[in-house]
Amino acid sequence: MNLELSEEQTAVRQLAKDFVDREIAPHVVEWDRAEEVDRSLVKKLGEVGFLGLTVDEEYGGSGGDHLAYCLVTEELGRGDSSVRGIVSVSLGLVAKTIAHWGSEEQKRQWLPGLTSGTQVGCFGLTEPGTGSDAGHLTTRAVRDGDDYVINGTKMFITNGTWADVVLLFARSTDAPGHRGVSAFLVPADTPGLTRHTVHGKLGLRGQATAELVLEDVRVPASTMLAPEGKGFSVAMSALAKGRMSVAAGCVGIGQAALDAAVTYATQREQFGKTIAHHQLVQELISDIAVDVDAARLLTWRVADLVDRGLPFATESSKAKLFASEAAVRAANNALQVFGGYGYIDEYPAGKLLRDARVMTLYEGTSQIQKLVIGRALTGVSAF
Repeated sequence: MNLELSEEQTAVRQLAKDFVDREIAPHVVEWDRAEEVDRSLVKKLGEVGFLGLTVDEEYGGSGGDHLAYCLVTEELGRGDSSVRGIVSVSLGLVAKTIAHWGSEEQKRQWLPGLTSGTQVGCFGLTEPGTGSDAGHLTTRAVRDGDDYVINGTKMFITNGTWADVVLLFARSTDAPGHRGVSAFLVPADTPGLTRHTVHGKLGLRGQATAELVLEDVRVPASTMLAPEGKGFSVAMSALAKGRMSVAAGCVGIGQAALDAAVTYATQREQFGKTIAHHQLVQELISDIAVDVDAARLLTWRVADLVDRGLPFATESSKAKLFASEAAVRAANNALQVFGGYGYIDEYPAGKLLRDARVMTLYEGTSQIQKLVIGRALTGVSAF
């Protein structure tokens, strides 16, 4: 792997940096306090091409490789993880999954809108009683002539109240475990589908997180994505790449923590000199810097494997595990550098820590990542 970025990748990275500094950074505190990102930002993300990365131009995408996608995701994570989540889910989990698994009709129906930002997607997997144990979800899809009728509840769904389409996972056969799960592309305005905003979150407060309730939601059989019973494979393939995206966002959180800590330490004076002169402050900053570099390299390795068509799922779990835990450490160390001011939301450290904490939970907890890695190394399933 050549660690030197190409001219195109460097340009994409700079474009993302400029976009974050112009369109996101000035509003972060406001959005966090209001618990809502300005929805007009989605269209801007589409116009600049960020919602179409790695998707073929034939379907409205902007092309590019997965390292470029990670570079953009990192910058968005540096700016505001709530915004990063919009892209990671609508593009990373939904659009790219449709591009890989969808029929030609499904691709042409949904990808132009998702990649342009005129439409938003959400990923309907987690349920109130099944998070890590996704193979035993209870939402049911029952065949009725040329349709399926779906009943169930989904929880903690990013983009849930904004979405135009739900990539929904439901049990459509009586086959045990994950073998009975199928995937559906459910238009969000389908009668019987109601959405409720989840308020009071610790972090990612600006992100539209929702509970989805499905009561006799009727959809044509043509909305099924991939063959019946393959839904769990669809979900796991999406999450394997999704973990790379989360890892890249965590690198962004760590970079933001590093930037903030260095800036503050070189300006704040105590004991007659800036606190950057104190060795233990330098220790905190150096620990952040090492974590950021290590997380970035692990994430770039996943992107390289994906782009070369090589197996990457285990490496993606490694990157997600390390980067999410590193983001928590980085934000916590930055808050320590800020001292009491780190506890006030006018300064970035507190929000970074709040946003980082959920990264160890969603798209597979840190414990699930360790089980995935352990099974790959030993050949023994701990589930």
